[in-house]
Amino acid sequence: MSTTPISRKRMTRRSVLGAALATGAALPLAAATAPAWATTAPATAPAPARLTLPEPTGPHPVGTATLHLVDRSRPDAIAGPGHFRELMATIWYPARDAGRYPQAPWMPAGALQAFLTDVGFPDLVPLAPLTTGRTGAPVLRTGGRRLPVVVFAHGAHSHQGDHTVMVQELASHGYAVLTVAHQYDSYTEFPDGRVAVPLFDPQAPTLPADFAADLRFLLDCVEQLAAGHNPDVDGKQLPAGLLGSLDPRRTGALGWSKGGTATACAMLADDRIRAGLSLDGPMQMNPPLTGDLDRPFMMMSAQFARAANPAAAAFWPHLRGWRLDIQAQGAVHISYGDNEALFPQAAKVRGWSAEQLRQAIGSLDPDQAVRIQQAFPLAFFDEHLRHRRSPLLDGPSPAFPAVTFLP
Repeated sequence: MSTTPISRKRMTRRSVLGAALATGAALPLAAATAPAWATTAPATAPAPARLTLPEPTGPHPVGTATLHLVDRSRPDAIAGPGHFRELMATIWYPARDAGRYPQAPWMPAGALQAFLTDVGFPDLVPLAPLTTGRTGAPVLRTGGRRLPVVVFAHGAHSHQGDHTVMVQELASHGYAVLTVAHQYDSYTEFPDGRVAVPLFDPQAPTLPADFAADLRFLLDCVEQLAAGHNPDVDGKQLPAGLLGSLDPRRTGALGWSKGGTATACAMLADDRIRAGLSLDGPMQMNPPLTGDLDRPFMMMSAQFARAANPAAAAFWPHLRGWRLDIQAQGAVHISYGDNEALFPQAAKVRGWSAEQLRQAIGSLDPDQAVRIQQAFPLAFFDEHLRHRRSPLLDGPSPAFPAVTFLP
């Protein structure tokens, strides 16, 4: 294993947290929202054999595969002459005969080690969860129909697995979901063993517009896969049935934090995205987001709710089509992601009190938080990519008492 030739001096825990706070970002399993004692409290409960993620609720097993991609339309000045934007992506999909294939890890081993060490949780490396996804399992297509597609953008200084609960939920209900590691702002691992970490450099391509360009490149790859072509630059063998299985006419986008802002940016620039969902995206860009959007857009708000965030408030009137903004009471910025499933387990390992856990992930009940992130994105994309109307999006529901529909 090797790391990309980026100075590690800036990757101290203090610099990670400072940069995260400066950009309104928070890291999964990181101390960005936890006080200093959270990294030092002794454990008072037996450590679990492994942290776990909740099972998806859909009827299908989930398969997964990685893709090594290069966008030759974008030279990479950081990597040097002759290099282009290099990305790792993962595709999740409904699978068949999945049981004989290995479970995919939450993060590749090298990236996991770098990530948890940088954010002050190195002791959790052996406890990292496995996903529901089965690596390389054949694709399931029912009735010969192609799969609707969702592309996902992670947040600042994070990784493409930070919303696995949501991603594998969609896949279990028949979606193909492509997640991407935004190079220079992500922890990821390349096939040759290089481990890439965030580069806190104002010259690095890590603005929301750069994330948006990555999403649009993913759409190009979706079209290649749909046409039966393999976009993997190494010619890696893809799971059986993947080529020709995607439907580029039914494509949505999803992003958390900076990835939520990038989702809006990409959607304004590319009408291939038929529906977009932002998970507490700040909507802060320079220049600001402009232009009207006539396609469905949904916001799941917390720290960057419109009432407290002028950029989100300014973006809202530009949504001229179907729009919805919800907020879970007690949610914090990291609440719409794997943190709500993993932090309570990490708290037991670290011996945190209930109040200490609340300071880390907010007062929203973690079990309800997981159900919210499983149910609402699925309902949104079902309604706007599959034309399956969902009453869940019509107004408050007794099944989700914490969810408020914002006017």
